[in-house]
Amino acid sequence: MNLLIDASMLGRLLNSGAPAPVLLDVRWHLGGPPGVESYRKGHLPGAVFVDLDRDVAGTPGSEGRHPLPDPAEFQAAMRRAGVSGDSRVIVYDGADSTAAARLWWTLRYFGHEDVHVLDGGYHAWTTAGHPVETDSTPGQENTAAEPGDFRARPGNLPVLDAEGAASLAKAGVLLDARASERYRGEVEPIDPVAGHIPGAVNAPTLGNVGVDSRFLPSGLLRERFAELGATDAVDVGVYCGSGVTAAHEILALHIAGIPAALYVGSWSAWVADPTHPVATGEA
Repeated sequence: MNLLIDASMLGRLLNSGAPAPVLLDVRWHLGGPPGVESYRKGHLPGAVFVDLDRDVAGTPGSEGRHPLPDPAEFQAAMRRAGVSGDSRVIVYDGADSTAAARLWWTLRYFGHEDVHVLDGGYHAWTTAGHPVETDSTPGQENTAAEPGDFRARPGNLPVLDAEGAASLAKAGVLLDARASERYRGEVEPIDPVAGHIPGAVNAPTLGNVGVDSRFLPSGLLRERFAELGATDAVDVGVYCGSGVTAAHEILALHIAGIPAALYVGSWSAWVADPTHPVATGEA
């Protein structure tokens, strides 16, 4: 199976009689209502809710707003959600896979390879006419019927710290996945300082998907990243505001056949240190 799975393929898989995959709903809204409210209104049959802020990230601080979760805590969360070492895992969010990609990346980082993203998310599933469930017990949305035995083994995908990101901006290609106005330093709605890491190249995450919120074909993604200097012939890294949308860009790069490292702390960690330089404008 590819990194992505579409709604039709997932529907056939669920009706095939084969062992059911673990379905993880990680809908999340930055600054909006909790994703669990969307889950309660409707979710894929058998899906378990995973809270991005609580389960997929650590406590905010000097390492950023969404640092890596503690391995033991992530392991416990995935076990509660029913993930075992041999599980095929399908993750999804509302539509554009922004949050789903962060869970995909985190599972891969902690050693679980058989994990895939529902392309187009819940929107694609319901648009295709597939069934949903609305029944859930408050407080039990993130607990599977049978716990898993997932074991967290960190270090299976490359990461960058601040020093590594600064070096890569000079010696390789460091992509900034935020919106262009944030990259240029014209606005900064979340973090205390506006701008970007010197030498970084702007590649807004929304450029990875089409109007249907599904990922562009691999060939178009390769063309997009090649125009920005990112190919499989150079070292590539990605950051965003707090390491969420940057994971989406990492997934897009993987689809394009380009390995890349994630600066998990991203801009929120970069500006937590006042000695770090800040650039504004187009370059």
